[in-house]
Amino acid sequence: MKADTHPEYHMITVQMTDGTTFQTRSTWGSEGDTLALDIDPTSHPAWTGGSQRVLQEGGRVAQFNKRFGGLSLKKK
Repeated sequence: MKADTHPEYHMITVQMTDGTTFQTRSTWGSEGDTLALDIDPTSHPAWTGGSQRVLQEGGRVAQFNKRFGGLSLKKK
């Protein structure tokens, strides 16, 4: 195996959006740097169960009829 192929790991501090911090090993930055997160499990809707939309109500035919139900092929 080639020498020096693995990245250098060092200790950094990760700061969550709520201000809490923890130490971890990472290849990001340099020794002692602080990584401030914009989105994390305490604020992102995927983890917090935030507002969710139901994309489809009914089937595809019901959706089509809802959208184009007033149109007809009959001549007036």
